Amino acid sequence: MQRHSVKRLTVGRTSASCRLKLRGALDVTRRRGRIVQHVEAGGRKRFHAGRTTMKLGMIGLGKMGGNMVLRLTQGGVEVIGYDRSEESVAQIERQGARGARSMDDLIASLGEPGTRAVWVMVPAGKITQSVIDDLAGRLAPGDIVIDGGNSNYKDSIRRAEELAEKGIHFVDVGTSGGVWGLKEGYAMMIGGAEEAVERLRPAFEALAPAADRGWGRMGPAGSGHYVKMVHNGIEYGMMQAYAEGFELMKAHQDFNLDMAQIAELWRHGSVVRSWLLDLTAEALQNKAEFEKLSDYVADSGEGRWTIIDSIELGVPTPVITLATQMRFRSQQEVSYAGQMLSAMRRAFGGHAVKTIESPRQEGLVPEVAPGDHPKVAAPENIGHAGSAGEGSAAEQLGETGQQRVKGDA
Repeated sequence: MQRHSVKRLTVGRTSASCRLKLRGALDVTRRRGRIVQHVEAGGRKRFHAGRTTMKLGMIGLGKMGGNMVLRLTQGGVEVIGYDRSEESVAQIERQGARGARSMDDLIASLGEPGTRAVWVMVPAGKITQSVIDDLAGRLAPGDIVIDGGNSNYKDSIRRAEELAEKGIHFVDVGTSGGVWGLKEGYAMMIGGAEEAVERLRPAFEALAPAADRGWGRMGPAGSGHYVKMVHNGIEYGMMQAYAEGFELMKAHQDFNLDMAQIAELWRHGSVVRSWLLDLTAEALQNKAEFEKLSDYVADSGEGRWTIIDSIELGVPTPVITLATQMRFRSQQEVSYAGQMLSAMRRAFGGHAVKTIESPRQEGLVPEVAPGDHPKVAAPENIGHAGSAGEGSAAEQLGETGQQRVKGDA
């Protein structure tokens, strides 16, 4: 039906004046010899990297940004990494990458104005906004800002428009791969002007599982984060379905079912096989002790935004909605609604109720450090976590970007 058209994604297109600024910035870039233009069949213009080795700045060297710096370096891209943590900068330097000690140092290391590209990989929300605002005052027309975090796509559309007024390109990259990305590569859903995306091709080819797959331009600015939003909503639903199924089988004690055996069996030939199941099967075979884990499940915002979008478009998404609601319930130490239900049941029926004798105490196992083997994140290794990690609990749990930075929800 027409009302479901994805054309609504183009609501934030840049104005004609902004497009002229950006086109002029690209002309400057071409004159400096950074990229080479040729015309394909049909007269379509394409841009390819010139002889100069690509340079890329990376702001944010956590478990995603730090590992991406290492993979980019291995792929032949010259990367300069910056982070507020001196230890994070030192870590990438020990791995052979180049570090910067300040924003000034980072920008100065990236070459001529109009040819520079800076990838922002910090917690979504106000932190991302502050970094982009800082870059907007330092960069020049023709430069590119890339947001590879889990930002709300409406914020990305707005940021693209604001940067376009300065002639600066904005590219949003929904990035998936987690702690396995360094080894296996990252899936990247990209939004932004085609010319700007093409300039970044060497970086995308180095980060992806292979140069010709695992990455692609989805459409204009905002579309990359939009597709990643839906991707994460689907992820919520898949994870919830697996968890519910295994809990149901574990509760059927008459059969004494072996969860590890079932998970391994389903990995081969079953229609429900997936990478998520592979990781679960490995954890169960290694006798991961889930009882040590809290049932608190963080959400980074994408499930919420997917549901909001489904309501606005009138598209039913019951699985994603219920999976996200289950995460909300997990985040409550005590449910006020549950307490009210208990009180009502006692009031009308005189039934026995349970009281809280001691509040639930939870600890925080820090996020995996850049360069660590992905096996460090396996459930059976949770009790052997190392340092306290970088950033607040909300930053490490990925909860800083749940709300939009500006504008309507």
